[in-house]
Amino acid sequence: MSALLDGDLSEASRVAGVSLTEYFLTDGARWLWQFRLDQMAADPGHARWMMRQAVVGDKGLVVGHAGFHGPPDEVGMVEIGYSVAPQFRRQGYARSTLIELLRRSAAETAVTTVRATISPDNVASLATISGFGFVEVGEQWDEEDGLELVFEVPARRVSPA
Repeated sequence: MSALLDGDLSEASRVAGVSLTEYFLTDGARWLWQFRLDQMAADPGHARWMMRQAVVGDKGLVVGHAGFHGPPDEVGMVEIGYSVAPQFRRQGYARSTLIELLRRSAAETAVTTVRATISPDNVASLATISGFGFVEVGEQWDEEDGLELVFEVPARRVSPA
């Protein structure tokens, strides 16, 4: 993430072990890398919950990034986040990424609930979570993203309906 913040895609790719794309250098991505680095500096134990590349196939095609907003909270809730690069959208990669995040959540005994927060205008993300048992439990205001609908699903429900 530090190399990405420096704009050094080659070094970031070398460290990650996969070829990252320019998508990892967008302003939005750079904001996220700084935010996650600050979180990890505050508590290095959170690092395993942070962002990873979304990689497809044995050739290591990087289609985006995904992870958790942090470790489980005091009641066992984790919030997921994922993003697919524009050239890879509408090909099922967000759904595959969601499945992997839910699988990982279910494997963690400390996780009881998985949360997704989505803008009411983000039709693609709303469609992505449908069929996975997510239930709308409220809404919130996010300083970066504005109004978000809050969805939750039990962590042990990992297969689509």
